[in-house]
Amino acid sequence: MSQYVTAAEAVQVVKSNDRVYVQAAAATPSILTKALADRYSDLRNVEVCHLHAEGEAAYANPELAESFHVNSFFIGANVRHTLKAGNGSYTPVFLSELPNLFRKNVLPIDVAFIHVSLPDNHGYCSLGVSIEATIAAIENAKIVIAQVNPQMPRTFGDGILHVSEIDYLVEVDVPIFAHEEAPFSKEEEQIGRYVASLIEDRSTLQMGIGSIPNAALAQLKNHKDLGLHTEMFSDGVIDLIENDVINCNYKGTLRGRVLATFLMGSKRLYDFVNDNPFIEMKESSMVNDTARIRKNPKMVAINSAIEVDVTGQVCADSIGANMYSGVGGQMDFMRGASLSEGGKAIIALPSLTKKGESRIVPYLKQGAGVVTTRSHVQYIITENGIANLYGKTLKQRVTELVKIAHPTHQESIERAYYEMLK
Repeated sequence: MSQYVTAAEAVQVVKSNDRVYVQAAAATPSILTKALADRYSDLRNVEVCHLHAEGEAAYANPELAESFHVNSFFIGANVRHTLKAGNGSYTPVFLSELPNLFRKNVLPIDVAFIHVSLPDNHGYCSLGVSIEATIAAIENAKIVIAQVNPQMPRTFGDGILHVSEIDYLVEVDVPIFAHEEAPFSKEEEQIGRYVASLIEDRSTLQMGIGSIPNAALAQLKNHKDLGLHTEMFSDGVIDLIENDVINCNYKGTLRGRVLATFLMGSKRLYDFVNDNPFIEMKESSMVNDTARIRKNPKMVAINSAIEVDVTGQVCADSIGANMYSGVGGQMDFMRGASLSEGGKAIIALPSLTKKGESRIVPYLKQGAGVVTTRSHVQYIITENGIANLYGKTLKQRVTELVKIAHPTHQESIERAYYEMLK
């Protein structure tokens, strides 16, 4: 029987050595995580696990290492320090497979912290802007605690649950974590043009948050009948949906509906998706399923990278051996798009880091992880052009990728690669 309590009362159910799953992204239940961190003095060895989470992660303070250990499935900026400090770990997993870690009892969940809309007249709440693996966590947790928030949008799809499925309800009234659209640079604008040039009418898109996806979306105003089947989306798609550019009429999976597993953006985005049946929020095991992704004709996956070597190996989760983010869903969508009829798998990135270092490199940094292999890559795009690597030999790939590197680095990249081969 669910009951309303304070956050401090709710988190009393967490015991030492428990594993707690925290709903991710803009839906991070920060009132609950703060209340948990406040209990540090009487808890030991509690594992807090989640994908990218927003807000202050007080439990990730290295001074609380005896009380809490952070297990990240995708590393956000607020917990990145834990890996070096020793109070955090990273578990590599495709986003499509994360729910299985809970359903197969590989990682049993003791307590799930979730964030839901107000119950409707029938007692049903919505998980709102983040589904990802939360359904599987709820199904397998011994205890479920929910932040109940009138500011959480009600979304359609998998994230509808009855209050009877929740053990403790904590009333809050706080804004959903928001990100305003950032202006894009002239380099990012050019990358956006190149990306848009590869997108045909009636394509289905996967793209995330950030300046490059927004720059690409800004170039699609004259396209027709686009679809959206994506891990997540942000404000950049709203105008395209409202102007019937994105109508999802030619998708192969969930035709006539946008499909996503979490959302991140401004209040405008959250107002747009609230009670909007055109938006279907599904678990990542469905959204990121390669077999479903490939059913969309002309599926276009647009992802980014930290660095790419001249043979096409894509490092997207680490800087050298230092973990930075995670595997996420990049490979789910790169492979799904590659297998789609007329599909395209794209990696788009600026040619230089903010420090002026080349992101097209002769070889990856020592310890760097390969998220997308050289055999999965199709297109690499920088502001300097498009490299089509599909069906190319290693030597041809080197030539193509050197061309799109920054001009000041092109000669040194090519020389370093061939010197390495001796």
